[in-house]
Amino acid sequence: MPSRDTGRIMIGLAVFLVLVSFPIWYTTTRGQSDYRPDLVYPEGETQCVESKAYMRSWHMDLLNEWRDSVVRTGERTYVSHQDHHDYDMSLQNTCMKCHLNKDTFCDRCHNYVGVAPKCWECHVEPGGGASHGQG
Repeated sequence: MPSRDTGRIMIGLAVFLVLVSFPIWYTTTRGQSDYRPDLVYPEGETQCVESKAYMRSWHMDLLNEWRDSVVRTGERTYVSHQDHHDYDMSLQNTCMKCHLNKDTFCDRCHNYVGVAPKCWECHVEPGGGASHGQG
C-alpha cells in the first residue's frame, strides 16, 4: 500500500532529474557544443608543422617539447610527423612567421578556454609587443 507521501517523492525526484539534466538538454537543443572561436588563419599558407587537428589539441605540448630540446640538448630541428619536413624549433621564426597576429589567432582560443600561456613572458609578441627575454 503506497504511503501518502509517494506523490510528493515522485514530484521531487522528477524536479531533481530535470534540474540535474538541464545542462545536457540545453546544450543538445540550443547550446553551441560544437562552437569554436573564429580564428584568422594565415593567408597563402596551407601547411603547418603538424595537422590542424593535432595542433588544436597538442600545440602546447609540442612547444614545450621544442623548448626542452633547444634549451637542454641544443637540438633545433624538428621533423614533422605529417610531411616529414624539417622545421626550426622556434616560436618566433617558425610559428609566428605565419601566425602574425596574437589577438586574432592565439588569444581568441586561449581566452575562450580560459588559459593564460606564459609564452610572452620571454618571447616578443607578434606586432612588436614587449618581451622580457629572448625569442
